Amino acid sequence: MPQRLFAIRGATGSENDSESIRKNVCQMCLKLFSENHLTQKDFVSIQFTITEDLNVLNPAAALRKGQSEFDVSTIPLFCSQEPKITGSPEKMIRILVTAYMPEQSVPVPVYINGGEKLRPDLKK
Repeated sequence: MPQRLFAIRGATGSENDSESIRKNVCQMCLKLFSENHLTQKDFVSIQFTITEDLNVLNPAAALRKGQSEFDVSTIPLFCSQEPKITGSPEKMIRILVTAYMPEQSVPVPVYINGGEKLRPDLKK
């Protein structure tokens, strides 16, 4: 089956403590991986951004440490700080997954735990 490269977006809210960041990042990622039927061989990379008020744990480290359901040890992970924009939601972690999927796929974005306010147009 022919494949093509897709970009899949998502976001989650979190409190500024290690356990909350770990839990919310892992929940968002596992939901995104599952809903898009991704397997280890599909991934190119995962990029996170994080708002400046979340400063106790890098979401890439949270994903590597926080779950055992999906092996991310060989997937390149990267994190950067979200630009500070007046009026933007606080305590947000955003994700951009690049992965190969069957060319007729429709990527399923995952916005949870308050991340839904970033994309109200995607409400189900």
